[in-house]
Amino acid sequence: MAARISVRVETEDFDPGDELAVLEALPGGAVASFTGLVRDEGGLKALHLDHYPGMTQRQIEEIVRQAAARWPLLGVTVIHRHGTLPVGARIVFVGTASSHRVAALEACAFLIDWLKVSAPFWKQAIRQDGGREWVEAIGADDARASAWDMR
Repeated sequence: MAARISVRVETEDFDPGDELAVLEALPGGAVASFTGLVRDEGGLKALHLDHYPGMTQRQIEEIVRQAAARWPLLGVTVIHRHGTLPVGARIVFVGTASSHRVAALEACAFLIDWLKVSAPFWKQAIRQDGGREWVEAIGADDARASAWDMR
């Protein structure tokens, strides 16, 4: 059976509970998820994310297909928002379903690590004082992602 795959790149908010319910309805035994929020740090007011719509969607779909080929997944949901998101807003959701917890957990971690460093989004921090700055990559994120053998 092919995995149920849903990839959405959108401006609208999502309900993690609704997304989990879809994955939990599959005939598996394990669901893992990650929901990322815009952090409240250093005077941040919001985060603005830009992307190339077609390219972003295709690249995320490709990495999800790689995860589904690598682990015995029954379902995968990836949602990544773009636009201007205030502190506390949901920015990303990754959910995986499998018959086995290890597969669900590892695939979820793999996908969020990949999204963090390789998804084609450009992030700009908007500060409380009106200043703006591009968000730079974090070495620790690169190290986590490189730990996954992408061959």
